[in-house]
Amino acid sequence: MDKPKVVLGVSGGIAAYKACELLRRLTESGHDVRVVPTAAALHFVGEATWSALSGHPAATEVWESVHEVPHVRIGQSADLVVVAPATADMLAKAAHGLADDLLTNTLLTARCPVIFAPAMHTEMWEHPATQENVATLRRRGAVVVDPAVGRLTGVDTGKGRFPDPAEIFELCRRVLARGDRALTQDLAGRHVVISAGGTREPLDPVRYLGNRSSGKQGYALARTAVARGARVTLVAGNTELPDPAGVDVVHVGTALQLREAVLKAAADADAVVMAAAVADFRPTVYATGKIKKRDGQEPDPVTLVRNPDILAEISSERARPGQLVVGFAAETDEVLANGRAKLARKGCDLLVVNEVGEHRAFGSAENEAVILATDGTETPVPYGPKEDLAETVWDLVVPRLAENRR
Repeated sequence: MDKPKVVLGVSGGIAAYKACELLRRLTESGHDVRVVPTAAALHFVGEATWSALSGHPAATEVWESVHEVPHVRIGQSADLVVVAPATADMLAKAAHGLADDLLTNTLLTARCPVIFAPAMHTEMWEHPATQENVATLRRRGAVVVDPAVGRLTGVDTGKGRFPDPAEIFELCRRVLARGDRALTQDLAGRHVVISAGGTREPLDPVRYLGNRSSGKQGYALARTAVARGARVTLVAGNTELPDPAGVDVVHVGTALQLREAVLKAAADADAVVMAAAVADFRPTVYATGKIKKRDGQEPDPVTLVRNPDILAEISSERARPGQLVVGFAAETDEVLANGRAKLARKGCDLLVVNEVGEHRAFGSAENEAVILATDGTETPVPYGPKEDLAETVWDLVVPRLAENRR
């Protein structure tokens, strides 16, 4: 099979050096990458570096290799164009259809999915002109990733930091996997809230009650939603995963903290997907000092109290009309019977039911599930990458959101 053809556009920002890591991940995973840097980008990373890492001469000028008509051919033959970093200047040119160099010409001729990964100072990102340009590009079907929050150049800190190259790479994979469907951003203009990971209920300053959830399924849902054009808020319990590119991540620890964050984020959400493994119980008493082991004495019993049922709460008290709620049910026996009972009890619209256990679902990169709906339909998802399950969840959510809007 032919390698997927990716054009990596690099504009002139200090984050250009981070695009080298993105390029390395793309080439090492079997993509045929052609780098198109702007003249300003070459002040940060030289042409020799791009050529060596990509295995192709870096295309820099409209006037080079004119017999190949590069300003037309490069975009025409691409399966994906990703501009990383995308400066405020590049976003403005792309939004207004300017074509004064090879990269902007390539953007005009591309008929494949296009991803922009902006990086700039906070004031530039928040400027109304930049925000209008971003909105224009998104309306046209481009994926514009919100920048991360963190250290910028100098001593400045804020929103505008280049996202983790590994996470941009994962987004590229998701967009390419969608093929022609990626040109239709079916979650564009939607705000989705996703919970992920496991909660921890502290017993004392060093111990807690927890579970084995890694957060991988919730993070797959978040990445996939971004690839489909959504604005995503991820309420993340305890997990060691890096923040997905373009996602507003709220980190929490306990079930009560997760409830508070989900209710706040759900106030203007079109859909809420509760993929987190939320503890059903928490200790009644928190010991302010470490619980000691005493010779000859049995430990005092740990009494528990119920945590709030967040899924049932948001299902019964929708924050806005037409809001869709998706739940997850991890079962160890009588999986479908328990799932159907839980769907009726919780009141959500869809329930993803999967069997869990040692080396099953928790911590794995793969999953298998059946998605139950209130209309009685059941959608089996065969064993495979968690991204496949995420795509199926959104495939079921999108038409229901459209129906609710009518």
